[in-house]
Amino acid sequence: MRSRKTVIGLGAILGVIVLWFALTNWFGIIPVGRFPTPAAFWNALKQIELRGYAGSLLHEHAWHSLRLIIISFIVAVGTGVPLGLLMGWNRKAEALINPVFTLIRPIPPLAWIPLAILWLGLGDAAKVMVIWFAAFVPSVINAHAGVRNIDKSVIEAARMLGTPSFRLVTEVILPGALPMIFTGLRLSLQASWTTLVAAELVGALVGIGFVLNVAQQDIYPAMILVGMLTAGALGWFTTFILGLVEKSVLSWSVRGRA
Repeated sequence: MRSRKTVIGLGAILGVIVLWFALTNWFGIIPVGRFPTPAAFWNALKQIELRGYAGSLLHEHAWHSLRLIIISFIVAVGTGVPLGLLMGWNRKAEALINPVFTLIRPIPPLAWIPLAILWLGLGDAAKVMVIWFAAFVPSVINAHAGVRNIDKSVIEAARMLGTPSFRLVTEVILPGALPMIFTGLRLSLQASWTTLVAAELVGALVGIGFVLNVAQQDIYPAMILVGMLTAGALGWFTTFILGLVEKSVLSWSVRGRA
């Protein structure tokens, strides 16, 4: 089944490439000034990796963006998941924290850019703050929902057996909430990449978003496509790694409760 899905996926990618050739090279339906040909894309890719563009090589731009994502995502998970678990587990904590969270939750992450720049300047710290907020909200919401979705009879049975609070949290609450937590982490990671590119459009000197900004100013569609596909490839890679972690942790969780 998995090999069949792989074949179908590769076939779909090949079909998109053929369509790309047809619309640009073969029939000229899409003007080259609006969307690059495969040859123009390949030349732009070689240029940014071999000679550099926007002040750096492609792998340097990619690593800078990836590093910001890793830092922001770890901070968001380290703050959002515990807060969501606390709100789901403790009614008093939820009554205290939820009104504030409900107030700031609808604020778009990009709306924090002016304050982030004002507080932290134009460096990476401001971008980490903006990305952190984008990833923070889904991690809180799904951790909270994960706790609330646990069968109450399981918690009551553990309490009747005299399970200490620490073991109750680590062996009942946390494993029960893990599926929803990882759903939140996937959403957080997606929000991180979306916000990163936008954050790097302002005040950046390196990164994928900076490449897109410079290419737009240079009216360079091929380089814009290089930046877009690089961001997509990095997003796929980080999502794949998170999926491996999820599979490992959830299998451990199931074995631990068995």
